[in-house]
Amino acid sequence: MQDYKYENVLVNIHDGIAWVTLNRPDKRNAMSPALHYDMDDALARLETDPDAAVIVITGAGGNFSAGQDLKKFFRELDSNPAEKKKAAEAANRWRWERIYNYRKPTIAMVHGYCVGGAFMQLLACDFAIAAKSATFSLSEVNWGILPGALVAKVVADALLPRHAMYYACLGDAFDGDEAARIGLVNYAVPDGELEKATEDLAVRLMKKSPEVLRATKQAMRHVRSMDFAQAYDYLAEKGKAIRANDKEDSYNTGLRQFLDEKIYKPTFEPFQRGTLLTHGAKKAEA
Repeated sequence: MQDYKYENVLVNIHDGIAWVTLNRPDKRNAMSPALHYDMDDALARLETDPDAAVIVITGAGGNFSAGQDLKKFFRELDSNPAEKKKAAEAANRWRWERIYNYRKPTIAMVHGYCVGGAFMQLLACDFAIAAKSATFSLSEVNWGILPGALVAKVVADALLPRHAMYYACLGDAFDGDEAARIGLVNYAVPDGELEKATEDLAVRLMKKSPEVLRATKQAMRHVRSMDFAQAYDYLAEKGKAIRANDKEDSYNTGLRQFLDEKIYKPTFEPFQRGTLLTHGAKKAEA
């Protein structure tokens, strides 16, 4: 197992789940340049770490993230354009470019405050579960700026126009239930059930074929910006890529288990992974 040691981020890998925790609890995990550098490095390494199958992003001390650290990220960098550019690049890279295109499933586990710039990593993740008591707010309008970087874009893409306009222009806070109602998160659960619900989702994802899951989540991301003809071609090529790269031969393995062995129902559960070699050995013996 790799050793992950950072000042502003905690990484704990257990049973295939990598719990990646923003660790500035005294600042409600407001994001400083140093935190952005740590997160960018951690996510790059976890993407190729064989011990990490699913990535959970959360925050220490009872909060997801209070957004950008106004002092560290804004005021202190206003007179240092080189460092400001470097920090902004790292911030945008891990919060969007890395997570949005990540090869492994990602889950945002939201409790406490999720404010402003934290909406980027929230919406970049494939899935999001919130505590009912979580507090969400696009607060930028309340202190003199608009939702910058990609926040306005990703919120506008994720929500119905009326919801996006309302919360961006008013800056009103809302809870986990409202976040689920408007589609910002998948669902909200009582506070005491948040970690268990997140772990249950991660375990369910790990039962899927990794190659097929990866291709499916990437396809669902990218077809949104395609027309129908482009989507036909893209999905056909994506299907061919699965066949070429899938070590489990998921398509034929699933058909065999469903049609021949009758051991599962694809409407309700995934096929049983890790059976290809066993089946091949039995075939050779016969």
